[in-house]
Amino acid sequence: MPPRVIVVTGVSRFLGARVAARLAAHPGVERVIGLDPIDPPPGLAALLADVELIRADARAASGAIAELGAEAVVHLAVTSAPDPQHGGRAAMKEQNVIGTMQLLAAAQGVPGLRKLVVRSSTAAYGASFRDPAIFTEDTEPRAVPRGGFAKDVLDIESYVRGFRRRRPDVAATVLRFAPFIGSSALTRLTRYFTAPAVPTVLGRDPRLQFVHVDDAFEVLHRSVVESHPGTFNVAGRGLLTLSQAIRRAGRVAVPILEPGLSTIARGAKRRLSLDQLDLFVHGRVVDTTRLVKEFGFEPRSTAEAFEDFIRAHRPGALLGADAVRAAERTILDAIRQLRAARAALEASAEAALASAREDALASAREDALASARDDAMASARDDALGAPRGHT
Repeated sequence: MPPRVIVVTGVSRFLGARVAARLAAHPGVERVIGLDPIDPPPGLAALLADVELIRADARAASGAIAELGAEAVVHLAVTSAPDPQHGGRAAMKEQNVIGTMQLLAAAQGVPGLRKLVVRSSTAAYGASFRDPAIFTEDTEPRAVPRGGFAKDVLDIESYVRGFRRRRPDVAATVLRFAPFIGSSALTRLTRYFTAPAVPTVLGRDPRLQFVHVDDAFEVLHRSVVESHPGTFNVAGRGLLTLSQAIRRAGRVAVPILEPGLSTIARGAKRRLSLDQLDLFVHGRVVDTTRLVKEFGFEPRSTAEAFEDFIRAHRPGALLGADAVRAAERTILDAIRQLRAARAALEASAEAALASAREDALASAREDALASARDDAMASARDDALGAPRGHT
């Protein structure tokens, strides 16, 4: 039986609103209470007609969870990027880490609680040159992630492990989502792939994995109405390299040195986090065998999810396949010309240096010969002056 009373955090965002609305329509669910410190935008408000809204974040409303008689808590109020207009990184950490800690502390005291579902991310594995080819749920990060979001999800998952020890009777589910993509997804990642010229790291072609946002909804829904305790990777099977994704999106890759990508990524609409920057350098692929076996559901492949995203943005594609190839050839030709010019300049400098070296050696030889000649003449003169008188 599905839980009768469900509390969902983060309902003023696209993910939370869709999940809460679908749970409210599920047979057997009596009440869905949505928590969020801000009101939902008009585009999402219609979805939440059957959801009871409480304008408060997880920290402020944690004391009310017991009074609501929640049988399930779905924690989706996890921010993946700081908002400079609302406190930046400090506010992001306060919401993600402190908010989760207080929410779990409140949930621990709810006697009728049966299920806990927490949104996490594959960013928890980090991204470095020491990474394995494929991450499983039991793989530990090979390096401490640089990005704030990855550090936050590691803290969140540690709190969930503590909650499991204290409340073994609650089915706790942690879902590590790959980056969302699809026709309805609007994230920094999708804006990155819709830019006319996409900056990449010179010499790098990372392997990427995505999950279709509709498949993410399905997995979240099943996690609540069914019983699937544990930690699961949620991603589409297969992978795309970054160069393949850019070409399929009809964009042009502009390779630059790695430090330059951080500078370009600070643009207003294309700003990328450190987690995403590391992803575009090293890539990340996860294994989903546990998810498919446990849920009996397999998300559409990474290639299919990306194709759905491309179809939705096809009118915005500036270049066709032939134009992309022509633009790439132009960029490569320009790079070759720059390399040839640099090689010619280096050869010219080397020749000039060799010529100067030869001139210096010749001058030194002449100076040595002149010095030797002067020494010989002086010695001869001294010998002549020192000879006996009358000697011829």
